Amino acid sequence: GLSASGKSTTAYALEQLLMQKQRLCYVLDGDNLRHGINRDLGFTHEDRTENIRRTAEIARLMNDAGLIVIASLISPLVADRAMAQAIIGAERFVEVYLNTPLEVCEARDPKNLYIKARQGLITHFTGVSAPYEAPPAADICIDTQSVCPQEAAQQILATIKNRVQVPRLNGD
Repeated sequence: GLSASGKSTTAYALEQLLMQKQRLCYVLDGDNLRHGINRDLGFTHEDRTENIRRTAEIARLMNDAGLIVIASLISPLVADRAMAQAIIGAERFVEVYLNTPLEVCEARDPKNLYIKARQGLITHFTGVSAPYEAPPAADICIDTQSVCPQEAAQQILATIKNRVQVPRLNGD
């Protein structure tokens, strides 16, 4: 989804639900990754593609170690999401689309990024000066203007519960 669609908040709510069920999980949040492993990347098309590639590679490694990985980042192009799925593996990849209208995201905007983008202070801003290609067939599609992050997380968990086949923390 777009910036301010609720990706991070929903991801951390899902992480809490999984931890309550004693599932090993971790959130790879796009903002946090850009402070570390992806700090050398900007927001051009090429940099966004590399950001998604690196995140997918990290997710695959963490999956191999037995963790459920919740990747929360803007992935604006269908081709980049297909690349991530190929890296992670189709059997382990669940595409969740927080389908929140642009005007709702702009109204929420806690960092005033949309204002800065519309003023030309931020270039390559997804949904304003850079394209966003909605997933044509996401596994899960949630309109976060009608549900809170905790409800969204519950919907995601209900959809993936049969696909999440990782050990519990206590070894069961």
